[in-house]
Amino acid sequence: MNRDQVVQQIDLLMTNLTTIQDDTGEFLLNFDGLVVDDKSWKVWNWPQGVGLYGIYKYWRLTKDDKALRIVTDWFQDRFEEGVPPKNVNTMAPLLTLALIYEDTNDKELVPHLEEWAEWVMNDMPRTKEDGLQHMTYGPENKNQLWDDTLMMTVLPLAKIGMLLNRLDYIEEAKKQFLIHIKYLSDRKTGLWFHGWTFEENHHYAEALWARGNCWITIAIPEIIEILELEEGDGFRAFLIDTLNRQVEALAEHQHESGLWHTLINDDTSYLEASATAGFAYGILKSVHKGYIDEKYKELGLQSVEGLVNEINEEGAVQKVSVGTGMGDTLDFYKEIKITPMPYGQSLSVLALAEYLQEFE
Repeated sequence: MNRDQVVQQIDLLMTNLTTIQDDTGEFLLNFDGLVVDDKSWKVWNWPQGVGLYGIYKYWRLTKDDKALRIVTDWFQDRFEEGVPPKNVNTMAPLLTLALIYEDTNDKELVPHLEEWAEWVMNDMPRTKEDGLQHMTYGPENKNQLWDDTLMMTVLPLAKIGMLLNRLDYIEEAKKQFLIHIKYLSDRKTGLWFHGWTFEENHHYAEALWARGNCWITIAIPEIIEILELEEGDGFRAFLIDTLNRQVEALAEHQHESGLWHTLINDDTSYLEASATAGFAYGILKSVHKGYIDEKYKELGLQSVEGLVNEINEEGAVQKVSVGTGMGDTLDFYKEIKITPMPYGQSLSVLALAEYLQEFE
């Protein structure tokens, strides 16, 4: 693909992302009467938060008017509606709001940033050892650590800490990375387990689930950049070593299509595109930043190629698994349904925006 073709793909993805909706209700999540719509754009939750981040980073790179309008309109509409209850996933849009504040210095945004960050610091449920409990709209997930938390909650906290000069936020973000690495990274493979419970001290199905892993491939280079960690910093070195172990393993398991299986180390599980998009972004960004060896660039480029093959003419990404809770068996992950979901488009925008750096 040339640069213009990449831009056309991103434009198509943005159009689809901002018009997608669940017309049948098949993919609505029902938690004892609380209905959560993870598919539609006009909702304040994590799929939209990831999309906002990808689109805004694309705007920073290209100054595309459509991208900026999508993001600013979304926040304006959501604030007019009223923000939702706070949880690990509804925190995700705050990362983009923090970027907007960084670019505009709009003081009206500060109370929002402070309110959500203070909730994380003081009111968000904790696990043993003071980890951030993966509390969502549904089950409380008591004493559980999940991969997703670093992307959805800890990155926004870190960015807000840097912008507002709050050392306590910054140190909390560092601590959360350390505790999640301690309990979720698999020493044997270098990949990451989906979750950990302090209630029974195990990793559930011990699933090396692809989308869970992709949040890590994204979050590690992001936190290094957000906290402006310099060479020689011990925390930075620890993060990069952790990232390298994961990418080494990913290189061993990439399918010839450029995609990864939804259980990374199980080639009887289906190929999954949203995770592939996350891996593409994290790997290419880490190569561009010098966090991992240049030899892994080809791994990232192959994943972009595989990803683009899954984008249909409407801009919907195929081979995307629906929202996935914690599974007690590996078959649980293999049986998760597949349908175009907003985070397929969201992660693809993020990946292709990073791929544009190849043309700079």
